[in-house]
Parts: sequence; structure tokens; C-alpha cells
Amino acid sequence: MLKPQALKSGDRVSLVSPASPFSRVEFDQGVEVLRKRGYEPVWDESLFKRDGFVSGPAELRAKAFADAWADPSIAALIAVRGGYGSVELLPLLDGLALKNTPKIFIGSSDNTSLLTLLTVGHGLVGFHGPMITGPFGITNKGLHEDSWKASVESTEAPGEWLPEEVETLKAGEASGLVFGGTLTQLVSSLGTPYAFMPPNGSVLFFEEVNESPYRLSRMLVQLKLAGVFSRVRAIICGEMYGCNGPNGSPTSLDVVKDMFEDFPGPIVSGFPSGHSHGACWTLPLGVRARVIANSHPRLVVEEAAVI
Repeated sequence: MLKPQALKSGDRVSLVSPASPFSRVEFDQGVEVLRKRGYEPVWDESLFKRDGFVSGPAELRAKAFADAWADPSIAALIAVRGGYGSVELLPLLDGLALKNTPKIFIGSSDNTSLLTLLTVGHGLVGFHGPMITGPFGITNKGLHEDSWKASVESTEAPGEWLPEEVETLKAGEASGLVFGGTLTQLVSSLGTPYAFMPPNGSVLFFEEVNESPYRLSRMLVQLKLAGVFSRVRAIICGEMYGCNGPNGSPTSLDVVKDMFEDFPGPIVSGFPSGHSHGACWTLPLGVRARVIANSHPRLVVEEAAVI
């Protein structure tokens, strides 16, 4: 896996909008958050285009992403928000020489499509983490300080992470390269040239928001039938925000437990990256991590995500 350069104070950070439109007020607030962290946020004016439920035509969104990726003065790209639309960029970006200029790309939710393209498709480390706007953006829920610094600013292995929300669903211990993202996008990729199919021996991370338990079950069954689960040694389940049934039953965890009853490796749940009840953790994808599922469940990120 190719790693990008570490992010440091003074670096230029390009804000891109591969998916849905966003609030200008929240955008401006997010820009100020980045400036206070010492970065120099920049963007192309096409960022503010609107085309129905997406941020302008796909060609325009892809060009803004590609131009920022190729610009040697840009250290990182951060998605403004999720929603829908990043999948439309895949055929427009796939043929580019992305490996020639590894960059930090941070996003989640719908931007799982781009993270899969970069990590599984091109062998580049990516970052499942906070975006700029929206109900789960840095202007609302915020970003988790320590995991952000450990993932994108430090060239040392992050080491042991113990989010208090994480619990053990199936005991055990295993390690591998971490891949994944939001469940809807992982499933939607199947049957396309950009299918989510992680390497054998991987660790699978998935999370979701506001999906009913039967829909979660359907998506997990599809991943199982596609052979994804047979390729992974351990599973990290996110908080599954808003995914319990009416009156709280069945719960999203009930679905996960039933689906992975025969899974041989460790499973933890509640990892707060993406759609989270609190600050969003930055989870590097494409780096080696160990899942330790016991009475004190934790994730040990065993290698640095940046150089």
C-alpha cells in the first residue's frame, strides 16, 4: 500500500464535494475549524455548483478532485459532505495515474465509493473520517482529536485505541490490513468494475446510518454471498447510528450477531468512525491493525498511515 506524506501546519488542504450539495454557512464554519488547526483550506469555485441532488455535473466534480490530486502544492483532500454522487466519479478517475502522487483523502458515508477506489482499486492508503459539513461533519459532531493526529499528522504507528463505545461481540484476536466504509456503498459496488473485494486476510470495517434492521440484514447477506466475509480475519462494526428497529427491537447488533454466528474471527462493535453519536474518529484504511476482542476490546493500529 502506498502512503501519503504526513499533514502539517501550513499545508494546503483542498476541499472537494464529490457527492451532495451543502450548507454554505456550515462550509464557512468548517473552513475556520481547519484554519484554526493551522491548515490552509483551498477550493475550486465549482465546489458551489448545484445539479439537483449532487454538487454539479459529474465531470466537474471529477475534474476538481483530479486537479487537486495532481497539484503538488496540495497535501490533502477532504470531502465537504456525503449524501449521494461520489460513485459517478469512479469511471472518470479510475484511469488517472493516482499512484504517482499519493495524497491524503479524508471522507466517509457516500465517499466510501472513492475510498474503495483508492484503497482496494489502486493500493493507496485512505482515511475514513470526519467531513466538513452535514449532521456528522466537523461543524456539528466534530472530529476526534487524538485519532486525527495519529492518523494524518504522525509518522509513528498510532498504537492502541480504546474507544469507550466499543464492545466485544465475538472474542478473539487477529490482524490484517483494514478496508471498508459505509455498508450501503460497499454493497452497491458489487457487480461493477469497482466492486469492494478486499484482499484475503483483511480486517473488515463497516458502519451505517438510519437503515432498518431488515435492510442491514439484506446488505450483509449480499456481502456474504459475494464472498467478502470469507476473505477477512476480523470485523470492526461501527455505531450503526439510528439502525435499531421500532421501539428499539430488533437492534442492529442483533442483526450483526445473527449474521456472524459462525464467523471464526474476532468481532467488535461500536467503533465511532463515520456516523457517530460523538466526535468522529479518523480510521486509516489500507494499514495493518490488530483487533483484540475480550473484556477490554481495542484496536491496535500497528503501522503509520503516512510517511
